[in-house]
Amino acid sequence: MELWKMLEKMKSDQYKWVDLSYKVDENTPHYEGFRDLQVKDIMTFDKEKVSAREYTMISQFGTHIDPPFHFIEDGKALDKIGVKEMIYPLCVIDVSKEVAENHDFGMDVEDIKKWEAEHGEIPEDCFVAMRTDWSKREGEAFFNKDENGDPHYPGWTKAALEYLCEVRKVAAIGHEPPDTDPAITAKTALWAGELYYLQQDKY
Repeated sequence: MELWKMLEKMKSDQYKWVDLSYKVDENTPHYEGFRDLQVKDIMTFDKEKVSAREYTMISQFGTHIDPPFHFIEDGKALDKIGVKEMIYPLCVIDVSKEVAENHDFGMDVEDIKKWEAEHGEIPEDCFVAMRTDWSKREGEAFFNKDENGDPHYPGWTKAALEYLCEVRKVAAIGHEPPDTDPAITAKTALWAGELYYLQQDKY
């Protein structure tokens, strides 16, 4: 009964519900090495009087979770992340203004400390999300390629991830751009931040 009352309260106008998912279709942005989503009609209203579709897509597609297994051979796979591990207090660090001025922006330790000075210390076992407003971009603007075909989008620096994992001991992180690391770092240290982070057995 207590949970029912809690749910009723959460559905009231006292709280705001936010859908963090991104639409999934043939145009959904994804890592360039992966194929586009493929959709096939299995049953249609014209023939079978019912609609059923078959979807073929890569695991890391659209709004998704990267479990340790994505980079670590013996790491925890998605099905080993328990339901209780999907619910955490949320800290949102808004760097959308910085990103608007610098598409190669990498959130660093100083950005986190600046947020903490205003909002308080990030607690252990929380979910830290980086707000960049990058999800408002569609099509070619999502990867933001220059005249040489190199993408430019923001991400986390490895130092920031080390701070969150080793000092603040957070449970999970999230972001809007297609990768954990800023695209520009791929030329010098491909996936350095994401590799480090998944090695910590976090998602």
